[in-house]
Amino acid sequence: MKNYLITGAAGFIGMHTAKRLLEAGEQVVGIDNLNDYYDPALKHYRLSQLAPYQDFRFIKMDIADRAAMATLFAQEKFTHVIHLAAQAGVRYSIENPFAYIDSNLVGTMCVLEGCRHHPVEHLVYASSSSVYGMNAKVPFSETDQVDHPVSLYAATKKSNELMAYSYAKLYQIPATGLRFFTVYGPAGRPDMAPWLFTEAILKEQPIKLFNHGKMQRDFTYIDDIVEGVVRILQQPSQEVIPYNLFNIGNNQPIELDHFIKAIESACGKASKKIMLPMQAGDVERTYADIRKLEEFFDYKPTFSIEDGIKEFVDWYRAWSY
Repeated sequence: MKNYLITGAAGFIGMHTAKRLLEAGEQVVGIDNLNDYYDPALKHYRLSQLAPYQDFRFIKMDIADRAAMATLFAQEKFTHVIHLAAQAGVRYSIENPFAYIDSNLVGTMCVLEGCRHHPVEHLVYASSSSVYGMNAKVPFSETDQVDHPVSLYAATKKSNELMAYSYAKLYQIPATGLRFFTVYGPAGRPDMAPWLFTEAILKEQPIKLFNHGKMQRDFTYIDDIVEGVVRILQQPSQEVIPYNLFNIGNNQPIELDHFIKAIESACGKASKKIMLPMQAGDVERTYADIRKLEEFFDYKPTFSIEDGIKEFVDWYRAWSY
């Protein structure tokens, strides 16, 4: 049996990934600091979905706590690490920048040091499509230059990629970065559009459309994300420098109007709209080139926006009511 560490286990992607591994009979240790960036009740709900599995253990821990992380790695001797913990959100990085330095930079450093001193078979970590910034070329490819981030959040994620590459080279730590594209689904984050729009529509409140609604996002359903993570996890790079980087998205950007219509259909209600200018740090569109992921792992997303949104809205109704 493999021994997996998942950082951010009470997070959206972390919970779903842990559940998939536990269902496959693996052993998982999950850590999370359960901060209040959004309602911790949702994080506790996610953990409740993992509690029935005998091979799951949860430890409340901040990944930026050097001593605690060093002790954890020494005691557990993990075979695989899935590093998903991070301070999320583009707009919040303008309000509270030091939260991103502590979690995304110091925390990732603690994970890398743990893998250095207690070697693992594979470290898979979360990057973000935000690193592409205002890239005008579409679809976004892993070979594109990403040296001009438009938010501190994006800058920390690009920094994580550089940090992981240096540790792969210096210490032969097999490391793979995943640039996630707008992940959504049941138990998703309440600060993201699927939740915000669904909540507003069901409560007959107006929804805020930034950039006057002229936005596109490569929405990717959580089951498609987890499928990609699990496939990648089992096959670390065999190159001289054991490092790789993949986009993981739907490869099908959705116009905001199409997205809203899918939510209206699932809710059975029309929306009221407020048009607003572009927000600082935001980007007009995201679009994943996933040919590399397809070539390496035969990866193909399967969920349509209509099916995925219906799954989310059904879950949200049960959660809220």
